[in-house]
Amino acid sequence: MLLLGAGPRALLLQIAHPLVAAGVAEHSDFRSDPWVRLSGTLRSYLRIVYGTADAARGEIRRLNELHRGIRGDVLEPTARDRHGRRYSALDPALALWVHATLVDSTIAAYDAWIEPLSRERRARYYEETLPVGRAFGIPAALLPQDLDAFEDYLAGMLAPGGEIEVGEVARDLAGSILHPPLGPAIAAAGGPVARLAPLLDAIPSRAYAWLFWPSIGLLPASVREGYGLAWGIPQRAVATWLVATWQAWRPALPPSFRHMPQAIRADRRVGAGAPLLHA
Repeated sequence: MLLLGAGPRALLLQIAHPLVAAGVAEHSDFRSDPWVRLSGTLRSYLRIVYGTADAARGEIRRLNELHRGIRGDVLEPTARDRHGRRYSALDPALALWVHATLVDSTIAAYDAWIEPLSRERRARYYEETLPVGRAFGIPAALLPQDLDAFEDYLAGMLAPGGEIEVGEVARDLAGSILHPPLGPAIAAAGGPVARLAPLLDAIPSRAYAWLFWPSIGLLPASVREGYGLAWGIPQRAVATWLVATWQAWRPALPPSFRHMPQAIRADRRVGAGAPLLHA
């Protein structure tokens, strides 16, 4: 559920930065399968967080090598005027924004869909993401060092006149996020539900677009409006119903359906309890 809730929100926030949108549009098959990007990012995070030390270091090396080739010219005139003519995936400021969208979207989805997070747990979770941010090449001097600083960073990025400005490229890509093939999303989640992926591939994407309405509701209002996404009574009612249904069924589901398989394996390996944040 965090994948379906936090995932689309994070993707929409990421490409709301014009330079991220330019890189995604030119260096991926995002329009045909946006889940490739999300599942790839998720797989990297899971490997770094829950994998062995050797697996984490290997993933960091792989990502650094991959990002060296992702660079190019900014083609959107408005974005070029405001943000410069070139973009690079090795830009630490862009890496920070991508990292921040994943951290903030996980917190937002958990807080709204699972249970309200206390300030202490929220701060603890953010503190535990700092090594992940550094592993993704974000310098310590650039990375907000506590939750207060992180929230200030987000507010500044999203403020009028800030770095985040939904452009034409982002609005074009948003259609792929909100009307994707569902099979790859389920396959990316892993676990027993992944076996349903071939069946779900046959369903037209427009038939389940309403499944993403709760994720749209988690977006900051300014970003949602920038995309021109509807958020009226029908969207709010369906989103409320979906979240309430999930919350009612969640306690009855076994851990294999509620937790990422990588988290379960890591807990078994180190003899730990349940993950701090889980769905």
